[in-house]
Amino acid sequence: MKNKKKATQCILASISVFLLVLCDQLTKIAAIESLKNKPAIELIPGVFQLQYLENRGAAFGTLQNQRWLFLMIVCIVLAAVVWSFVKMPATKHYTPLRIVAVFVAAGAIGNMIDRLKNGFVVDFFYFSLIDFPIFNVADIYVTVSMAVLFLLILTLYKDDDFHFLKP
Repeated sequence: MKNKKKATQCILASISVFLLVLCDQLTKIAAIESLKNKPAIELIPGVFQLQYLENRGAAFGTLQNQRWLFLMIVCIVLAAVVWSFVKMPATKHYTPLRIVAVFVAAGAIGNMIDRLKNGFVVDFFYFSLIDFPIFNVADIYVTVSMAVLFLLILTLYKDDDFHFLKP
């Protein structure tokens, strides 16, 4: 029963990652078709707009043109996420961690596809009110899931809950 539950969780996670990556990629295709070489579209004047950007760096445009470094980091992150997911007990207590893992994997894969396909990541959401860096759906997956992970560690999980990560 335990192995069947773990297999079901892995299948559901794989399907979820696929669907989330598909959503990310479809929004990037729409951004390329609607925004590239065109003026920004203001959705909330002075606050939020859609603006096309080819980001050759990491978060907030850092480490420009380090494509292979990013690909290596993504491979390491994905290996760690998959390893953790497989080792994680198949109980309801770990459902939030499994969801975080799915979103981190989807975000990493979504931006990795861009780097492999284009040599850059397509970004298009821009909060002009606070001059926040332009970002995309995959970035949202990673950023929100990391914030949720931080909150889960502060509120729900204790050190003993991570016993499965120990050799």
